[in-house]
Amino acid sequence: MLNLIRNEWMKLWQKKATWIIVVMLVVILIGVGGIMKWVQSTNEQPPNQPSWEENQAENQAFLTAQLADPNIDDASKKQLEKELAISEYRLDKNLEPMDPNGREQSVYDSHVMLSLVILFSVIVAASIVASEFSQGTIKMLLSRPVKRWKILTSKYLTTLLFAFVLTIIAFVSTMIASYLFYDSGNGVILEYRNGSVEEVSYWGRVFLLYVLQFVGVIVYTTFAFMIGSVFRSSSLAIGLSIFLLFAGPNIVFFLSKYEVAKYILFTHTDLTGYINGQMFVPGMTWPLSLVVLTVYMVIFIGVSFWSFTKRDVTA
Repeated sequence: MLNLIRNEWMKLWQKKATWIIVVMLVVILIGVGGIMKWVQSTNEQPPNQPSWEENQAENQAFLTAQLADPNIDDASKKQLEKELAISEYRLDKNLEPMDPNGREQSVYDSHVMLSLVILFSVIVAASIVASEFSQGTIKMLLSRPVKRWKILTSKYLTTLLFAFVLTIIAFVSTMIASYLFYDSGNGVILEYRNGSVEEVSYWGRVFLLYVLQFVGVIVYTTFAFMIGSVFRSSSLAIGLSIFLLFAGPNIVFFLSKYEVAKYILFTHTDLTGYINGQMFVPGMTWPLSLVVLTVYMVIFIGVSFWSFTKRDVTA
């Protein structure tokens, strides 16, 4: 199996398109960092900006007023109470929040740029099987004394490895951009856990956000791999996967009031909402997300292997 993966990995990097993808990813991420810094520098800040203490005091007043609303629901009340406790703790302990225009905040928010990794990983996943048919190399590939499921497994693992490498490249690129264009600042991340406010490790939180965002990368990559394996068309797999990447959150938003929204795949592809408190559908839980994602992944992988091993795969 390792030899098969090594061969697929070498074939992948022998393509010019692979290197173009890597260069584009690095250039785009560093370029976006520079553009964002330029936009910040052109927007003049008004004089006499309030201090972070004044902002926190104003936020506390707002949260208190919201909690006084007699029509507030239990879920919103619980969330507001957590935010109020964090704000009070920050003022009591004199713990400044991160500067929104600082280097640390730039790195912290960089996980959202993994949408580019999804885009490029989908392209590779969609074509790694379909291209064998379009180029007529599938007969040569299957003439080897290796079981079909091993061949497909090596291709699938290669796409996941490529997605992981792109994620590392994306992180390094955003780090370079942050250190090039932004100044370092102070700030502490706070979180409400088990009835009390606690300080959170900065790098631990950045790593966690990347891990959770990478789950979405795996899901979309697997979906594109399935479409490419079943329909043997890279263009269809790429187009459909990218369409769902952008349309999926809108579908969830429109159906968020209905119970069925909890079982839609796109509700669970961005697990960072559990950390940031920005889930589209209320009442979501970690176990539910893990179960739903597991079911969809089993379906995607099962259909891929069934199609490749059972159907006629002659070119």
